[in-house]
Amino acid sequence: MITRPDDACCAVVTTTVKPVHVACIMDGNGRWAQRRGLPRTAGHTAGEENLAAIVRASVARDIDYLTVFGFSTENWVRPRGEVRHILGLHKKLFGRINELNDLNVKVQWIGRPFDEASAKTPRYVQRAIRKAISDTSRNTGMTMTVAFDYGSRTEIAHAARKLASTHQEPSVLNMTNQMYLPNMPKVDVLVRTSGETRISNFLLWQAVGAPSYFTDNTWPEFSAEDLDLALQLAETFKDAETVETVTRPN
Repeated sequence: MITRPDDACCAVVTTTVKPVHVACIMDGNGRWAQRRGLPRTAGHTAGEENLAAIVRASVARDIDYLTVFGFSTENWVRPRGEVRHILGLHKKLFGRINELNDLNVKVQWIGRPFDEASAKTPRYVQRAIRKAISDTSRNTGMTMTVAFDYGSRTEIAHAARKLASTHQEPSVLNMTNQMYLPNMPKVDVLVRTSGETRISNFLLWQAVGAPSYFTDNTWPEFSAEDLDLALQLAETFKDAETVETVTRPN
């Protein structure tokens, strides 16, 4: 359950430069369950509960944008029972309206548009997504974006098709304007859990130049302390960029 950011787990490590956008690849739910002799679905349930804790910790740290990789375009090939369970968890996540409103969190979604022939998001999940977006639209705090039925290469191809159909020049600006969420800010730090040191098919366009924070902790184990380390990494990179800008010769 998402609660107000006033408990001990949300103790904040202060940084001098606030990262605007933290993006998380929530990996390792299955491994977490396997190590405990539990079914993979138990790991996904634990991961969803920990996401609630990380939302709370992110709000406490005044993070502006939190984007999480909930379900990729490649995940549909997983066992049918596991997929059904994950879909149910996302419906539950998007249904936490009162709790998200209490935290002043605005919900966004990124993924294949529902009206595209290739889209696979079930209608009951679509309804939950639309309701969450509508019911939190007036909130002014952190924006939480859930990537569902999302793949970055699919998004880039979508943008390229849009440009081609309107005969626009394929510039960086024009491509950005045709992304699923054109106003999404660039990623300041990319987080991946469970010991994987790759960024997969996630926000490839938006995360250019962002440092990556990798941890051996699985997503259900990812903590506020891990989040602070990721924020410190982002601050280090921002400081380095500032120094380079100041000292670069004309």
